[in-house]
Amino acid sequence: MIKDEWITFVITNPEKIVIQADGRIKKWAKITEADKYLRVILLEDGKTVHNAFFDRSYGGKTDEG
Repeated sequence: MIKDEWITFVITNPEKIVIQADGRIKKWAKITEADKYLRVILLEDGKTVHNAFFDRSYGGKTDEG
């Protein structure tokens, strides 16, 4: 289960940010407590959470995922 505070952490402390062609914003950060990377996708406004999930394909800052 993904905790709200983890989502907030990713939004405020992203390790990587990618802006999609449709304007949505993808942010990643490692959640130490879960020992996984969480990807949060925000709408174009940069505030509204569209989706959040543990990204098994992302491995860190140098990953293109």
